[in-house]
Amino acid sequence: MRSAVREVNLEHGMPTVEQALRRLTGELYTTRRMGCAVLKLIHGYGSSGKGGKIRVAVRRELEKQKSLNQVKEVIPGEKFSIFESATLSAFSKAPELRRDRDLDRYNNGVTYVVL
Repeated sequence: MRSAVREVNLEHGMPTVEQALRRLTGELYTTRRMGCAVLKLIHGYGSSGKGGKIRVAVRRELEKQKSLNQVKEVIPGEKFSIFESATLSAFSKAPELRRDRDLDRYNNGVTYVVL
């Protein structure tokens, strides 16, 4: 059975913000084409000096795409909790998220995108 969740590390290789945003665009396209419901993005939170800039830029771009109805929901890792309605809604599209290692860990180095 194919996974409903795909995980991508945008921080891998220490890219610039522009490189990470280009990769984000490609990964969103690929994830849709694969038929996955959720894309989990690992972008870091700034400990390496670049993760913070990538996180801010990626989340800004995703919110823009959400406002244009290109993505259904953007869930920051720090809000990926069983107490958040967006997370509970994502569970219905991808039940395996209930076993995600970052659930209720308030990890601001990841973002979940519901497609």
